[in-house]
Amino acid sequence: MVKKALITGITGMVGSHLCDYLLENTEWEIHGVCRWRSPLDNVSHLLERANKKDRLLFEYADLNDQTSLITVVQKIKPDYIFHLAAQSYPQTSFTAPIDTLNTNILGTCRLLESIRFVMNNDKNYKPIIHVCASSEVFGKIPREKKPDTGIHEECPFHPASPYAISKVGTDLIGRYYAEAFGMTVMTTRMFTHTGPRRGDVFHESTFAKQIAMIEAGLISPIVKVGNLKSLRTYADVRDAVRAYYMLVTVNPIPGEYYNIGGSYTCEVGDTLNTLISFSTMKDKIKIEIDPERLRPIDADLQIPDCRKFKHHTGWEPQIPYEKTMKDLLDYWRDRISRGEKFLQR
Repeated sequence: MVKKALITGITGMVGSHLCDYLLENTEWEIHGVCRWRSPLDNVSHLLERANKKDRLLFEYADLNDQTSLITVVQKIKPDYIFHLAAQSYPQTSFTAPIDTLNTNILGTCRLLESIRFVMNNDKNYKPIIHVCASSEVFGKIPREKKPDTGIHEECPFHPASPYAISKVGTDLIGRYYAEAFGMTVMTTRMFTHTGPRRGDVFHESTFAKQIAMIEAGLISPIVKVGNLKSLRTYADVRDAVRAYYMLVTVNPIPGEYYNIGGSYTCEVGDTLNTLISFSTMKDKIKIEIDPERLRPIDADLQIPDCRKFKHHTGWEPQIPYEKTMKDLLDYWRDRISRGEKFLQR
């Protein structure tokens, strides 16, 4: 019988790339959860396939609506569930903390409770569930307390935004359902991951978008930035979704939790310089600090220790940092060349 996978947040960057990966590398039937108002830009290349119901089907549900979640899980009974949907913008969480906490913490609880409800009514149903937390749970680790090998799974949580707090809740709820109810739930703390389809509210993507707009003559040659001193370790989103596939298929252990991340570490300012170096306007671009882009608190030492996950699955990042950044810039160049309009943010 053909396996079924359910992806919440399929219209996001990660969800759409995960769908691409599963369609190409498995025979699974893919069901993507989205809201009726979800933008479909990231899955536009898949809509014809979805219209034909060619191994891809869209399901309408909302993390804030328990009934819709029960209905979808009961209808599909997926073998694998990837819970990626979230209010995922840390900066937005400072101005919308309640929405962030409700969607990410209670939304995760509603989903897991819906799965448990279906499992209780069908004792043979035993799905494998991935709950996506975030490296932001570790927050602002003092430099003197950062382990030499990087942030490992047992480092204490010190969340530095309402988003990060919500992901602490997401992480703990996932583990609770594994321990309390014997559900095969695993949580991940993915560090910075990017590439094509990255939202323009994230630093490297807004840099790339602004550079592409400058090249097209749409804005003056000034890139507006926030904190350029923050340290980040980058992974390519295409490596990230391969890790998520391995998470659920390589000896999944209920209740386990893993740090996952790339291998290239640099300051945000270095990332900006890399992107500018690819630009046809590199000799003309200036940089300007925009106070609105600064966080009240910044998680600024995001260097992961991923040995636990690598030892368990054999996963290693494969896509070089330079290719990730070049592909991200080309993604924005392509969208702008097609005449799309964007907010300057």
